[in-house]
Parts: sequence; structure tokens; C-alpha cells
Amino acid sequence: MNLYDRIPNNVNLSEDKRLQRALEKWLPNFLSWWHDMGPEGFQQKDVWLRTAVDVGSEGWAHFDYVKMPDYRWGIFLEPAEADAKVGFGDNFGAPAYQEVPGEFRNALRRIIVTQGDTEPASVEQQRQLGHTCPSLYDLRNLFQVNVEEGRHLWAMVYLLHGYFGRDGRDEADALLERRSGNPDKPRILEAFNQPCDDWLNFYAFTMFTDRDGKYQLSALAESGFEPLARTCKFMLTEEAHHMFVGDTGLSRVVRRTAQLMKQSPNEDVRRSGGIPLEIIQKYINFWFSYSLDLFGGEISSNSADFFAAGLKGRFKEQDQYTDHIAAEGSFTMQVVDNGKLAPREVPLRNALNEILRGEYVKDCEKGLARWNKALADEGSNQRLYLPNIRFHRHVGEYAGHHFDLEGNLIAKEAFEAAKSEWLPTTEDREYVRSLMKPVTEVGKIANWIAPPATGIKGKPVEFEYVRL
Repeated sequence: MNLYDRIPNNVNLSEDKRLQRALEKWLPNFLSWWHDMGPEGFQQKDVWLRTAVDVGSEGWAHFDYVKMPDYRWGIFLEPAEADAKVGFGDNFGAPAYQEVPGEFRNALRRIIVTQGDTEPASVEQQRQLGHTCPSLYDLRNLFQVNVEEGRHLWAMVYLLHGYFGRDGRDEADALLERRSGNPDKPRILEAFNQPCDDWLNFYAFTMFTDRDGKYQLSALAESGFEPLARTCKFMLTEEAHHMFVGDTGLSRVVRRTAQLMKQSPNEDVRRSGGIPLEIIQKYINFWFSYSLDLFGGEISSNSADFFAAGLKGRFKEQDQYTDHIAAEGSFTMQVVDNGKLAPREVPLRNALNEILRGEYVKDCEKGLARWNKALADEGSNQRLYLPNIRFHRHVGEYAGHHFDLEGNLIAKEAFEAAKSEWLPTTEDREYVRSLMKPVTEVGKIANWIAPPATGIKGKPVEFEYVRL
């Protein structure tokens, strides 16, 4: 573990001088991007961050005050397995790929670039949020997510530089040139071009969109291209914290809303400066539907090709499945046919995006159960829910059609008439933004959110997580 190299790593970077020089040349470009597009106004503040110092599951992180530009971004892969094999697809059982197979080169590069593009995009989306933090605890969590997204970018850039030659170097440069929401050079995936300009957006994003990241990384952690698999396994260790921030953040918002409902005439929490449940539900509808799009089309030749090549598996491929070839079998899904929903049976490999999406939905439902328990604990009989997977979709079989929250096919006019009840309106967003006043006194918290149950790594909630 070379922690004190210019680029901390556990891939013996100093033994590959060409690659080391290329990455050290990329480093100042990354730092320039970080200064321009990272958290605005906090670059010289001391933040109590965790930094990777090992890849072991125990004790892998060190906690201390760090200025974000001095954070030890690096390249960390899980240790290699002896005699690793391709775990699925047409080459099942063959030795794992240590170099990029020529016939899969373009597909593998596309996978890595798409994953890599999401990492800086989310930092760009969240760069202004520090100015409206509800507490120092939350401010620190935002910055922890941001620096780890930066490290995940490094993980993908290492693969591009190390295994794809000039094409990879060009792609790595382009990752710093695109910008979230920029009309001329947008990020690749549409969810990463959506504004994330208030903390309810942030919690919903880290709950739903980062959870998509969990499932994409888990599928890639099964990859027969061993450097990618080992990279993603370590990234998943850090991704868990991002989902924790979103899940517990929304739970705290819901709990506080329920508390304010009891104190307010007619349960009108606006009078008490809270976020109404109907607005929280609209944000859930928005980010859940955009995150579903990230899995790709329901019927996908790409998913079949990636699986056949042994590049991208299913969620927990080795643990949950016995047939790792998946050449036989089919999957039945609902599609729009002649203006009506109808079942269609497709080959199993062509339905792998939908199968992965189904795993994701089940995981999201667990989050909803926790938030509804918070409502019940506070004596509220109202409940939150996930909309149907066909609602508000922009990718796949349901794009271009209109559905209600239950997944019924409806006319465009009916959707437009009810849209303001289902998705955040300009007025909803303005109201939420009106509550976003910074609270930076140690131990204090904004009125619209409940305090966390515990602090971080044994520290109390009343700890100076960011020194302002």
C-alpha cells in the first residue's frame, strides 16, 4: 500500500513509469476541475473526513481533519484472487481477463466511461449545497460523499489509462470536460444533468441514484475483466456510506415532518417551517423514476452482449444463481403494444437490465418501510410509497408513453393535468429552497429535519465536523 506516493495506490504504480507519468500529468487537471467544480466556498476548511488507508474490510479508513484539496485521492483495488475465472456468460470458467480482450474492447471502454462520468457529475450537481447545510454533521457528510465520488473517478481513470492506451487517455480527459446540466457538453446519463440544489434533492439523490450505483457496481464487481471487478468491489465499500446519507437523511426529514404535523393546526407543517409529506412524495417520485432509467432499456441487446462476454453480471451472480450461462430461459414483462399494456416474453439475457432493476426496486422498498416506520412511531397514519416503475420514464419501453402513479397507461393530456400532483412544481421547489437556511453552530440543526440518532465514528452529534 503506497500511501505516500503522489498518487496513493496499491497497484504498484511506481513500477509502471509510463502509467505513473500519465496519471501524474492528469492529476493537476483533476485538481483544477475540483477547484472549479467541487464544493464552492469550502476548499480551505478543515473537514473531519475518512480516508482510505487499506483495502481490508476492517480498519480500512482513517478519520482526521483534512482540507478537501489535500484529500488523499488514490487507486485502490481489492486483492487479486488466485486463479480467478470468468464467472458467467459464454466464457464461463475460463481464466479471468487480465488484459482487455480485443473483441470486447469497445464495449468494456463504454462501460467504464459511463460509470466514470457519473462520479464527477454528482459533485458538480451538489457543489452549492454547503451554503445551505442543516447542520455541521450534514455538511461533513456532503463533503465525504463528494471526495469519495472524486476517488471513484480516479478508479475509472486508472483503468482507462492503464488498459486502453491513447483512446483511454482521451476518454479520461473528456471526463473532466463534460459538465452536469451543460446544454453543449452534458453528462452522459440524464439523471446526472438534473439540478440537485436543495437538501431534499440531495437526500433523495443519494438514496435513489447512488443506490443505482450500488447495483451497477455490484454487477461490474462480477466482471471477468479482473481489474474492473477488483476496482468495483472496493468502490462498493465507500458507496454504502452515500446510501446511508440519503436513507437516514430522508428518514430524519420524514420524522420531523410528522412531529410538526402534530404541532400544527390541520397538520399544516408549512406554518411551522416543515416540508409537507406531499412534497416529499413528489421528490421520491422524481428521483426514483430518473434512477430507474439508469438501468437502461427493459429489452437490451447490450445487456445480452455484456453478459455473454463475461463483462457485466447479475447482482450477486455467484451467490444467487446456479445457471451462470443463462442461454436458455425467458423473462416476461409488460410492454406497450398497439396502445395497450401487454405481456411480452423475451430471452433471459435480453432482460438482464430489467432483472437488475427489479433487485434495485426491492432494496428501495426497504427504505420506504423505514420511513413509514418513522411516521408510525410519531403517531401519523399517512404513508409514503414508490410509484410504479412505468411512471415518468425517459428510457426503455415506457419512454414516450404516459402512465399514472399506479402504472396505468393514460393519455398525454391526462398526465399533464395531474403532473403537478405527482412531480415537484416550481412552487414546491421554491418553498423547499426557502427553508434552506444554513445552520453552522456546533450541535444545532435546522427546524425542518430531525437530528441524527448518533454521530460519526464514535463522535457525538455535537462535534465540530467542519471547522468554519
